[in-house]
Amino acid sequence: MASTSVNTSAFGLKDASLIRAQGYINGQWVDAKEGGKIQVTNPATGEELGHIPEMGIVEAKEAIEAASNAFKTWSKTTAKERHDLLMKFYQLMRENDDDLGRLITLENGKPLAEGKGEQAYSASFIEWFAEEAVRTYGEVIPAAQGSLRNVVIKQPIGVVSILTPWNFPSAMITRKLGAALAAGCTAVIKPPAETPFSCLALVELATRAGIPPGVINVITTSANVAEVGKELCENPIVKKISFTGSTPVAKLLSGYAATTLKKVSIEAGGNAPFIVFDDADIDAAVAGAIACKFRGSGQTCVCANRIYVQSSIYAEFASRLAEKVAAFKVGNGLESDTTHGPLIHDRAVQKVEKHVEDALARGAQILHGGKRIAGPGTFFAPTILSDVTSDALISREETFGPLAALTKFETEEEVIKLANDTPFGLAGYFFSRDVGRVWRVAEALEVGMVGTNTGVISQAVIPFGGVKESGLGREGSHGITEYMNVKFIAFGGLLIPASLVAIFVDGACAPGGILIASAR
Repeated sequence: MASTSVNTSAFGLKDASLIRAQGYINGQWVDAKEGGKIQVTNPATGEELGHIPEMGIVEAKEAIEAASNAFKTWSKTTAKERHDLLMKFYQLMRENDDDLGRLITLENGKPLAEGKGEQAYSASFIEWFAEEAVRTYGEVIPAAQGSLRNVVIKQPIGVVSILTPWNFPSAMITRKLGAALAAGCTAVIKPPAETPFSCLALVELATRAGIPPGVINVITTSANVAEVGKELCENPIVKKISFTGSTPVAKLLSGYAATTLKKVSIEAGGNAPFIVFDDADIDAAVAGAIACKFRGSGQTCVCANRIYVQSSIYAEFASRLAEKVAAFKVGNGLESDTTHGPLIHDRAVQKVEKHVEDALARGAQILHGGKRIAGPGTFFAPTILSDVTSDALISREETFGPLAALTKFETEEEVIKLANDTPFGLAGYFFSRDVGRVWRVAEALEVGMVGTNTGVISQAVIPFGGVKESGLGREGSHGITEYMNVKFIAFGGLLIPASLVAIFVDGACAPGGILIASAR
């Protein structure tokens, strides 16, 4: 039964039992021991979706203990067994595409097409890591001594703490959880308080797939997030932290994890440059900028934050971009004609307002938008600013909103310097049809991921992550290794008996390539 803290009929799902409004510890749906609740609202309407438990450090410790106990058996399952369970989980996710996509839209606000797109992206991580589970190969290293055999094996690291953001309520969980489960680890998840229902629906499906009790645990919290986060990082039972969020929080959690030298994967803030050279296909560059900058209403960690356009095509690019953006339909993501939804909360709107005001004060001009949209919900008009200076706030920090900031440049050397003038280095993009330039710029950008002539790079198969203050480690691709320990085993005492010595016949192998052994 779904908790009474939510009106399931208001969600409009085909399967209302996917709506869960409790935490999940050791295979049981549970409320907070102190009875606290967190209100969850639809950012497009401001209407209440339901309440989830305000859990604390007691529940966090219980979840960690449950994961530790489950690890004793889950870590002993075969890779094929984990593969099969994850594939069942994947199939259940795909069978519930419509409901899971709708949940994402309801709590995050993104248009339904994007919600369903995220759902497919989210499921792809479970499929990918199901297949990776059976490919966690070891190796044999030739030894210098004939009596030794050097063998390397990989083993699950243990209990994993997973802390995720609200901008991708489902995909940021499966990218971490899929790798952890495939490796043989157990997990405690702290989903964002703004978007918990997608996470809880995933856990419901994982349970239906046969994932045993204690393997996945979920702690929901808002007011107690600081102490819960600290516990999830400092508890000595936890052996690995995977976090996606802001750089300041990443530094804080990394410090907690350092007290016991835990393994850490971090995907932190970005400040992505998007460069358009004068030899680019302008229509393709405009399309790339729209996909990169305005997807999720600009609330993605890899979206373009600074758009640099070479001076000779600057006016044309700006005009074409403004024309496309003017055709956007901002509104409730459940409405069929909506192209862009709300921001997650009023604080996000205020940050965009602050960036616009600062840029205008430094000489920027508004080409389109520039204001909050009145009425219910937390909407800001998709905005384009021209002549943004390098000292503007938007040039120095991530906006996380539908604000495209255009800056003119003259030379390749100049724009590379501008692009790299940031402590962040998650993603970077550029458009050019010069093959030599493509290689030079791709290698010169100080980022973990580069999109050349494309504004969309995210896939399950790629190594996702950044450099500098944008993170540590990589997710997706072969990220299962982030959840495993590498163990070396030296097998000694393997001397070959003197009575069995391989010899060559006339200095060569016998006919047919057979090596002949004879007693000496």
